[in-house]
Amino acid sequence: MKIAIQGIKGSFHHIVANKYFGNDIDLVECMSFTEIPPLLENDEVDSAVMAIENSIAGAILPNYALIDEYNLSIEGEYFTNIHHHLMALDGQELEDIKEVWSHPMALLQCRKFFRERPEIKLIEEKDTAEVARRIQKENIKGVGAIASKLAADMYGLKIVADDIQTIKNNSTRFFILKKNNDSPYHPSKLGEVKDKASLKFVTKHDAGSLAEILDIFGKHDLNLTKIQSLPIIEKPWNYAFFIDLVIDDFVLYKNALHLISKKVTHLKILGEYHQNNAV
Repeated sequence: MKIAIQGIKGSFHHIVANKYFGNDIDLVECMSFTEIPPLLENDEVDSAVMAIENSIAGAILPNYALIDEYNLSIEGEYFTNIHHHLMALDGQELEDIKEVWSHPMALLQCRKFFRERPEIKLIEEKDTAEVARRIQKENIKGVGAIASKLAADMYGLKIVADDIQTIKNNSTRFFILKKNNDSPYHPSKLGEVKDKASLKFVTKHDAGSLAEILDIFGKHDLNLTKIQSLPIIEKPWNYAFFIDLVIDDFVLYKNALHLISKKVTHLKILGEYHQNNAV
């Protein structure tokens, strides 16, 4: 299988791809999230791994927009603990580090560590593992990378400070994505065992519209685990809502969708999949 990831080998996306699909995969490395959807759309990869939210930094809103824009299908989710390590060339110590280059999300998740070390300059880069590889390849002294232990092992760097994330229980949720060949509104067939769904809907511009939708979910025993609003670019001050819900009874879920479809201006099933419990 060809699997697209954001970043290179040694990145957290690589780790999740191996955990979800196994080691016998062909990785397609992308330096930005925006490179991933066209690969799926043009059948250049079979599936993709994309981070969607972090327990410290919150949701990655542009990725919701990409999934929606390219009509991608969420086939699964995967939670993994994120352990950030500061690494540098062998022989370097923490006091030798003048700059740290890393992905902005990694820097954000380690802000307390660097707030206590204001002498270290922080530089945003596109990928954690790519910085680690570059430091090793170009023999860059005085510069550290924030990356996984796998990246340190792969690129021969020394960990000068481990587990530097602000919250030790730091978890990221990833979506497993595929090209969607179905219509936007297509509940799975009865009998298919799916216990979680991600939806997008746009409410009518009436007072109480959102509350009415949420009430329908509640009356059908559907537990909302996330609700996220995103601006509709073409309509200033109008919002689409992205939600995740846990399904205990698929019949009740389908009945709820039927009712909601009559009360919104737009409803789209982004994916129905197996729930992966947070770690």
